[in-house]
Amino acid sequence: MLTTTTTKVMEPGELDAALAVLDRDPVANAFVASRVAVAGLDPWRLGGEMWGWYSGGRLEALCYAGANLVPICAGPEAVRAFAERALRSGRRCSSIVGPSAATSALWSLLEPNWGPAREVRAHQPLMVTRALPATVEPDPCVRRVRRDEMDVIMPACVAMFTEEVGVSPLAGDGGLIYQARVAELVGAGRAFARIEDGKVVFKAEIGAVTRHACQIQGVWVAPEHRGRRLSETGMAAVLHYALRDVAPVASLYVNDFNAPARAAYRRVGFTEVGAFMSVLF
Repeated sequence: MLTTTTTKVMEPGELDAALAVLDRDPVANAFVASRVAVAGLDPWRLGGEMWGWYSGGRLEALCYAGANLVPICAGPEAVRAFAERALRSGRRCSSIVGPSAATSALWSLLEPNWGPAREVRAHQPLMVTRALPATVEPDPCVRRVRRDEMDVIMPACVAMFTEEVGVSPLAGDGGLIYQARVAELVGAGRAFARIEDGKVVFKAEIGAVTRHACQIQGVWVAPEHRGRRLSETGMAAVLHYALRDVAPVASLYVNDFNAPARAAYRRVGFTEVGAFMSVLF
């Protein structure tokens, strides 16, 4: 048994302990929890390592180290331990993302070696809702995307990603990984859109799903249709699917500088319960 403060790569047999930590904040931890629920802790299936920080033999904090570096329930000591391990391993991630306090502390330790970042988004409000919109009618034209509509949804997904992240998801491998992820969401019935004349007007996906919560992502309105409040009626429609079919709580996080989006989400019932931070490389 571990008897001192220790950090190590978690093993598949420690799944229950990892899930117990993730369940401490099921909304904030939905992204990582959803991956663990499907893949367990095997690094090959998980797409990265799960680092555990132990104090007195008890697992107290986690850090997912894959395409993203994500601190989970990490206090100051755990953050320092995760930073030391990350520095020894070298940067393999394309972003650091997670609850703002832990992510900010982690980045302050990594920045001298890993910086500069391409962009730092220090405050991204985390918003949740447990109820269907009371005053916004759902758009009846928003529906699940069919598997035979991949060629229709992909241009909108690429446009959204490029606009949001600042780089194209088609770079590097030509978009194979990104297209596979979109196809996975479409196949699972978690991609939604309003499509007119073969083009996407509004879209969103339910990206992460656990028994406690789901996380909505990729919300996008075609530029020529903006200003018509389609994001509100579209989100109202997605919430009907999310809260009825998927999980009792829906969440998302949004850039603090995106005032129109924050206002739209508030109008459909979302409230701010915390904040994330993202460091993009």
